[in-house]
Amino acid sequence: MEVEFESVLLPGLPNHLAHLCLSTLHPSVLYRVCRSWQRLIYSPSFPPFFSLYTVLFRPNSVEFCCFDPISSKWRVLPTPPSEPPLSLIRRHPSFISRILPIQSLAVSGRLILISATMNKFLPAFTHPLVFDPLSSNWSFGPPLSNPRRWCVAGSARGAVYIASGVGAQYNGDVARSVEKWDMNKKVSDWNWEKMASLKDGRFSREAVEALEYRGKLCTVNINGKASKDGIVYDFLTNQWEEMSRGMLAGWIGPAAVDGDFMYVVDQENGSLSKYNAENDCWERLINSSEHLKGAEHIAAGGGRVCAVCAGGGKIIVVDILATPAKIWVVSPPSESEVIAVHILPRMTHFEN
Repeated sequence: MEVEFESVLLPGLPNHLAHLCLSTLHPSVLYRVCRSWQRLIYSPSFPPFFSLYTVLFRPNSVEFCCFDPISSKWRVLPTPPSEPPLSLIRRHPSFISRILPIQSLAVSGRLILISATMNKFLPAFTHPLVFDPLSSNWSFGPPLSNPRRWCVAGSARGAVYIASGVGAQYNGDVARSVEKWDMNKKVSDWNWEKMASLKDGRFSREAVEALEYRGKLCTVNINGKASKDGIVYDFLTNQWEEMSRGMLAGWIGPAAVDGDFMYVVDQENGSLSKYNAENDCWERLINSSEHLKGAEHIAAGGGRVCAVCAGGGKIIVVDILATPAKIWVVSPPSESEVIAVHILPRMTHFEN
């Protein structure tokens, strides 16, 4: 929605100059003053602030929501395009002890749905689904040559990477395959390119995320503290290499990257650590927090680490720039389970 420029932003100043002055203030300050300033901070021309985007599981359905930290309100995203309507499976009586993953990414300010399971245990997405917060619209990505589940998914420099996984049934070629979708290209030129393959199918066991860290994509093949393999992809040379011992040893829970910093949560004791690349070790930022025990997924951005707590009943936000680190809780919409959380620009809107 456009700013209502007939409303005076600052008496005595033209609105375009007032806009420049107000843009230097934090949105939380502007939001508390008046309605015209509230409209301003949600306008397309105002620098967007970060919000939390979640994939939520409700009884018999999956929903996508955004939490606005300025108004402290949840907003449901538009329904993704699909014909027939999207029907994702999270749990099934045949797999009582296993939760079927729904894989999503935050890439270049957009939310990407890349992998899930639908009826008859088939891959749910023949095309990735893309949500742009600034337009509040969904669109389709390029068709996947091999729709899959339980795969490695990640992004680097505006490109989406998908590796390994299982389609309608296991296939060794798919389990070793790696493909890249460069979102920096024009939409009409979007496609999947085959990249250097994995040497085996070890990474088709679980749904895992590949993290861009200092010019490379890093991933492991098993979540949690279990013994695992770790690999690193150099996207400049299109080559795979083994992960360093120190990084692999400390990758014992959900991990995320914010700029040059990689973070991991220990699901057993609730500690939060940061990777030190120079010494190939992990440094504790929080020794233990009951809130972080059992964390299932984390995202990092804007000096915050956000974690989905055990069972998806709440989101834990950690301000890692504060000393000591500050922790607070964001409760999801009622009767919902948080599957994943992402940090992306706020949507352009204004609600009364």
